[in-house]
Amino acid sequence: MLEKPKTIESVKTKNGQALKWSIGERVVYPSQGVGEIVAIESNDLFGPGAQVYVLELIQQPRRVTIATEKAEKGALRQVVSPEEANTIIASLKEAPPASKAVPWTKRQRILNDKLASSCLQDVADVVRELYHLKSVKDLSFSQRRLFDTGIGLLVQELSISLKRPASDIEAEIRAMFA
Repeated sequence: MLEKPKTIESVKTKNGQALKWSIGERVVYPSQGVGEIVAIESNDLFGPGAQVYVLELIQQPRRVTIATEKAEKGALRQVVSPEEANTIIASLKEAPPASKAVPWTKRQRILNDKLASSCLQDVADVVRELYHLKSVKDLSFSQRRLFDTGIGLLVQELSISLKRPASDIEAEIRAMFA
């Protein structure tokens, strides 16, 4: 299990401002999922004297390095609140909005963009839309992959937000779609 946030001395950016995130915080890196900041380091790969957050992803044993400047501009976000999480779960039960007939390649780009957005509701919309498509016809390989990715991102963040096991959240979501 990952440790709770640690207190660190004031870390500042190049322009002297304090950083928004600290070691031990759990944050969301859109399209990758939830991770914990395990270090704040200097890394000249992002420019002379640049600082980076080292993020250890929770779902995969992988570390990601994100420039603090990029992270401060929205590349990272907080995990949704329990109230938002419950609203998102409730939204999965709704019918998706009617959509225009669009070629799959264009639709896939739109869905990929939603999965990579910094809004968990967009991820839920992708899952809901693909589930309803699944009730009409079998999903293609790429559609199933998008559906599974969306469910994985949802489950991961909702389980952390609601402090419930991921298996329970996944079972609840899949039961909605059964």
